[in-house]
Amino acid sequence: MPYVNVQITRGASRSQKAEIVKQITNTLVSTLGKQPEHIHIVIQEIEEEDWGFAGLLTDDWKKQNQ
Repeated sequence: MPYVNVQITRGASRSQKAEIVKQITNTLVSTLGKQPEHIHIVIQEIEEEDWGFAGLLTDDWKKQNQ
């Protein structure tokens, strides 16, 4: 029973999340021969102020690099 946890910053649309789930599922089916009904995928959305990148919080990094 594969369990995949995907962490992304907030902002993905429902259709984008559905595509992520579809593509990860397809990869596990084709690569490992797993059954789709045994695959569990969790998408966790993290606020940009709760995610660090390049020594800064992501929201601060984005402000500096716009």
